[in-house]
Amino acid sequence: MAKKKGATQVTTVEAEIRPQPIVETIETNYMPYAMSVIISRALPEIDGFKPSHRKLLYTMYEMGLLTKPRTKSANVVGQTMHLNPHGDAAIYETLVRLTRGHGALLHPFINSKGSFGKQYSRDMAYAASRYTEVKLDPICAELFDGIEKNAVDLVPNYDNTTKEPVLLPTTFPNILVSPNLGIAVGMACSICSFNLAEVCDGTIALLKNPDCPIDRLLDLIPAPDFAGGGRLVYDREKMRELYESGVGPVRLRAKYSFDEKENCIDILEIPYSTSIEAIMKKITDLIKEGKLREITDVRDAIDLNGFRLTVDVRRGTNPERLMEKLYLLTPLEDNFDCNFNVLLNGNPRTVGVREILLAWIDFRIGCIKREMSFDLEKKQDKLHLLMGLGSILLDLDRAIRIIRNTEDEKQVVPNLMEAFHLSEKQAEYIAEIKLRHLNREYIRNRIEEIAALEKEIADLSETIRDEIKIKGRIADQLRAIKKKYGLPRKTEILSETEISAPDPSLLIDDYPVRLLLTKHGFFKKLAATGNRGEEQKYKEGDGELQTVEANNTDALLVFTNKLKMYAAKISDFDLLRPSVIGELLHTSLKMDKGERPTAICPVNRETGSVVLAFSDGTTLRCPSEDFPTDQRRIKLFAMQTGLATPMATLPERTGENSDLWFRTEDDKLVCINSRLIDRSPLLTAIPVQTVILKKGVKLKSVTLTCPTEFAPGDKARKSRIPALPVSEIGN
Repeated sequence: MAKKKGATQVTTVEAEIRPQPIVETIETNYMPYAMSVIISRALPEIDGFKPSHRKLLYTMYEMGLLTKPRTKSANVVGQTMHLNPHGDAAIYETLVRLTRGHGALLHPFINSKGSFGKQYSRDMAYAASRYTEVKLDPICAELFDGIEKNAVDLVPNYDNTTKEPVLLPTTFPNILVSPNLGIAVGMACSICSFNLAEVCDGTIALLKNPDCPIDRLLDLIPAPDFAGGGRLVYDREKMRELYESGVGPVRLRAKYSFDEKENCIDILEIPYSTSIEAIMKKITDLIKEGKLREITDVRDAIDLNGFRLTVDVRRGTNPERLMEKLYLLTPLEDNFDCNFNVLLNGNPRTVGVREILLAWIDFRIGCIKREMSFDLEKKQDKLHLLMGLGSILLDLDRAIRIIRNTEDEKQVVPNLMEAFHLSEKQAEYIAEIKLRHLNREYIRNRIEEIAALEKEIADLSETIRDEIKIKGRIADQLRAIKKKYGLPRKTEILSETEISAPDPSLLIDDYPVRLLLTKHGFFKKLAATGNRGEEQKYKEGDGELQTVEANNTDALLVFTNKLKMYAAKISDFDLLRPSVIGELLHTSLKMDKGERPTAICPVNRETGSVVLAFSDGTTLRCPSEDFPTDQRRIKLFAMQTGLATPMATLPERTGENSDLWFRTEDDKLVCINSRLIDRSPLLTAIPVQTVILKKGVKLKSVTLTCPTEFAPGDKARKSRIPALPVSEIGN
């Protein structure tokens, strides 16, 4: 019997622990949790608040902190527990973000005293709740306006001991004025803040015309506005896409100033989406990696005057170019990725700015109608009582006699109702009138209120039915709010046309180098300093053909015996020691068969023109921009110049005239200033005879300095071209 009974129990347990399909598990366990997080925690509703914000502010409102002096934050946290049971730490963190001291909001809702950390700092901790004090900021009067007049629904709290509002009847579109970040289950929201005055103007335009074009809305609300200031790089097309879809990035830049006396850059405002610690860590890491040689130190200089991050730079550093580099490499330029995911009627939706404002207008119209319906009901009740009072005016003595002759107090109201055909409320009102008011003058004054009440009731009834009048009332409220609370923009709008396109060369280490080309076409990039005493190594039978000074960020032009030009970046070549043979340019640049490099030329922004010399004594002087550095290979000329080949190229700085030293194969010398050679467009240029050579003699070299084995003398300098080389100059 026992075994049988035990067997029965096992069977029962096995029946209870049956396998559950994954779909059923998700539906019964996961989905309720996910919906709770989406609806009750992470996403804001049309009033611009998450439940945690709303519960905290409503508790402070109920505590009278809109008019009373500040109280300890711990007191507010404790009082909020009856609406929000998620713990005091979570409540206090919510409170901190809403304070003026924290600085996360354009229009803070809590007037604070004490240390509340800073939005721009990840590590700056806020003080404990027992030390800080708070009260509601005056703007909160706009959040609760009408809440006592049934403007929104009130629902029981979690333990059914009190009630709390489902939404706050905000009199302005707080959903766009206050930033909101939240991560739900399978979705998230990232709502940036907009300027209150601009939002009021945009909302008024939509109140007048719900089909207001998006371009008109962009004129009124040009871009988001962040509490941290900074600069917003403005692209109208991208902003239009954000306004229409509710999704898109907002590009932010830090604001800075350069102190020439201290030789430092002061970062005054940073993007809202980053922190001072993240910026300092990135800059420090780059300095250690040798990618920011221009910076000697970076330090936190925050003081009582506000935010300041100081970057000490080396003497001679161009601050604007350094900042462009920092914008590329650090969070000093960052994106705020917008995702306007909000709860509309309890459903999460991703909507644009116009849809959010239209949804808020519908919500606000509903609030106004409920307020007016509340006032209408009160006035109708009062009118009803006054009408009853008027009915006893003609026979006041009879009403007094009925009250006096009624033996049972409970019968006073029924007797009055029967005698004067009154409702119970009217009879109760008359019975409660003080004895001193039982005179004709008092009753006549009360009855005179009837006409005014009837007019007010008629106006209210008409307004409730007329949506245009309600919209006019909302517009008037918005104008008053703009005038009272509107502030100038904190985030400066910077057009994309005002800033230069990102320069990839900024990411390249800039340092001086020496470039060496050998007769056999080998190329070396050498350090400009150091290794001077080390002997250059060449292949057997090879030797130096050309040496030029350059910077690592320069572009390199390579000319060949086939009258072609190849472009490369000097930074793409490895830095070599003199003991290394070098790279074969023929292979590196994929030249054609039989083609060999004959000359190299570095160019940069300061290069005004390039002088190209040929072995037959002819030269070209062309603008540097005519030599495309973004094309791997181009044909230099449509015409051929006989057997002449490019044998030297010399960069000329903008606005400078350079002395060119021509040396022939028979060791004769001539010096010609580059201004004597006219500048010509590369595509139509014809080489100009600059040096007259003897038959069978070619140019050996052209340099910017006099060859060391020649004594620099005035005889070599010529004032016209073509010129004859000076003979008998040498060792």
